[in-house]
Order: sequence, then C-alpha cells, then structure tokens
Amino acid sequence: MLSQPLSSYKVLDLSRVRAGPTAVRQLSDWGAQVIKIDMPKDNSNDDNDETDTSDYQNIQRNKRSIAINLKHSDGLHIFKQLVSTADILIESFRPDVKYRLGIDYETLRQINPQLIYASISGFGQTGPYKNRPGYDQIVQGMGGLMSITGLPGQGPVRAGIPIADLSTGLILANGILIALLERHSSGQGQWIETSLLATQIFMLDLQAARYLVDGQIPIQAGNHHPTTIPTGTFRTLDGHITIAASEQIEFRNLCKILNIESLITNPDYLTIEKRSINREKLNMELEKIFSTKSTDYWINELNKANIACGPIYHINETFADPQVKHLQLTTQIEHPKRGSIEILGQPITMSRSQWLIHRIAPRCGEHTREILNELGYKTNEIDDLINRHVVYVSCLSVK
Repeated sequence: MLSQPLSSYKVLDLSRVRAGPTAVRQLSDWGAQVIKIDMPKDNSNDDNDETDTSDYQNIQRNKRSIAINLKHSDGLHIFKQLVSTADILIESFRPDVKYRLGIDYETLRQINPQLIYASISGFGQTGPYKNRPGYDQIVQGMGGLMSITGLPGQGPVRAGIPIADLSTGLILANGILIALLERHSSGQGQWIETSLLATQIFMLDLQAARYLVDGQIPIQAGNHHPTTIPTGTFRTLDGHITIAASEQIEFRNLCKILNIESLITNPDYLTIEKRSINREKLNMELEKIFSTKSTDYWINELNKANIACGPIYHINETFADPQVKHLQLTTQIEHPKRGSIEILGQPITMSRSQWLIHRIAPRCGEHTREILNELGYKTNEIDDLINRHVVYVSCLSVK
C-alpha cells in the first residue's frame, strides 16, 4: 500500500494570497496535517464566499480551518497551544506584523524549540524595502523578468502565471524539508525565510549568469531562446510549432528534413555561436519552410528524426493530450455546491509514496469546534469563546 510520507507532521498555516499556500500545498498533498489559521471578518456574507471558487479549491485543499482572533489574549493562548504540538509554521505577514501580534520566531521557539518557522515576504525580513507590500507582478518587474519576457521591442511583459509567487512557495517548501532533515540530527527547529524578490532573481538563472559572469544585459528574445538557435516557435500552415535543434547533429537533421541542406555548410550557420549571431535571418529561412505544411505533419517528421518539437496548445488542448492524460495529473473530489470537480495534483510519482487530495478547501472557521475539542476544550467553553468573539465558526477568510 502506498504511503503518505508527511502524515506525521503538523503544520500551522498563517499564510495568505498564493506564495505561502503554494508551500503548504507541497506538504499537505503528501499527507501533512494542516490547520489553516484564519483571521475572521465580521458581518461576512457567505453567499459571496471565495471558498467556492476554482482557484481557492486549487490552492487551499487538504486543510482544516480554525478562525481565531489573535488580537485577543485568549485567542493568542489558543494559538500558542497549537504551536506547542506543531512541527511547522508558515506565515506571510509583512515582517513587522508578527512582532506586533507576539507570534514571531523567538517568542514561539520558547514554547516549542523544535518548531520550524517559515516566513515569506515580498522583499525580505530586513532591509530598506522590508515593510513594502510585495505582490507577484511588482516583483516580476523588479526582479528583471518582465524585461526579458515578450517580443523584441515590445516593452515589458508579465509572465502568464504568477511565477514569483509559485516559485517562492516551492523554494520555501524545499527549505522546510531541508530543515526537517536537519532536525533529525540536531533536535532543533529553525527560522527559514525567503522573499518573492530573492526567489524571482534566483529564477533568472542563465539570464542572471549572462549578466553576472559575462557582463551582458539580456533583452527580450520573444519565442526564441536567447542564445541557442534554432530553439523557438515557427508558423506552420495551420498554426505554430515549437522546436529545439541547436546542437550540431540536430541542426543537420533539421535541415535535411526541411530539404534545405545548403544551410548546413553556410558559413553564417556553421556553429552554435554563428547561428546565434545570425538568428533572425536563420529563423526566417526556417519559417518559410515550416509555413508550407501543417503542424501535425512537421511533428510527425521531426519526431522520426528525434528532434524535440511540439504543438502550441491552448489549455483545453493541453489537458486533452494523450500523454497528459497518461500522466494522471488530476483527481476528482466532491464539492457540496459544485459537485464533482477536477483538481490539478502533484507532478511527482514515487514507487512507495503518493500524493492525495482528500479534502476540499475549508470554509473559514469550519473546523473551529473540532480543533478546540482536540485541544481539550469542552462544549460550553467553546460556546463561551464564540460568544466573546475569541474564535469563530463561520466567516470569510481574508485574502
């Protein structure tokens, strides 16, 4: 029977928006017991509850929710009770907020020295921008990504997904797993922190190396690779195709398939470096040929020669592709209002362990009573906490 390897770990989730929940999702899908700490809004209207939306189900699944007023001393006491038995805490407040609430790492480690405390911020926990609000698009701009995305001369373009948020969440999850491994030898937790800005710059990867090592300032290269040519997108008779054929043998085979073998010995295209310098002229030559036949025709011919290629799909076509279906990346789960919904899962398979989406995203405060019962509170005590607005059982969670 396949196992869920993180099922023994307890996670407190104080994160908001997307980066923090992305980190939590990496843990909860593999079995971690997650309690979402919601801070309620009064007078909320359940008819407009965001928990019914597709993205909320995508990002907040596999959690239970308790709604606590952390500004109330009794609410803070309940939270610290949860901390005492937790393995991991994930938060994405602005750096000063955790100190104002009295839930910073140094305070909580006195309660639980084994606690792994993981923080996400827009710009870092220290420095001149530490208290600025940081969002994905802002950081895509400041982190250099928008200057290299899009067609040459087009002006800055954001990526089509919140890449700074998503990559920051994945990086934080990686750090948490490293800290868990370290805890096995030291017996101690630690504070992990990353920021959208730091992670977005890390994600520049080869483009950062071009600047830091070679002194080049990368610019927009559109749908073509910035250095290895031909690697890019070309019009076909009925759409577009994307190819990667920059190595010498790949380029020779490509020219043979396109029946333009004269390009193989053309001095402008003899090496990877020459092809990069003369990229525009070469790409025009290739597109002349690609535009004469269909995408399916070229994919069939190029695959025969083991040249990497693929169609440019709309997302509905992506999920309809037979290889995508074979990978079993999605799963069905029942939602009380929306019925059976399909959720995207994890892209990792293991021989003895599995990811699992077993719980829809919780409504704010949905499990308040249940979690307090587990802490030892009696029904009348819980009723009293609700009446005094220390905890809530129904409310809208804060974005």
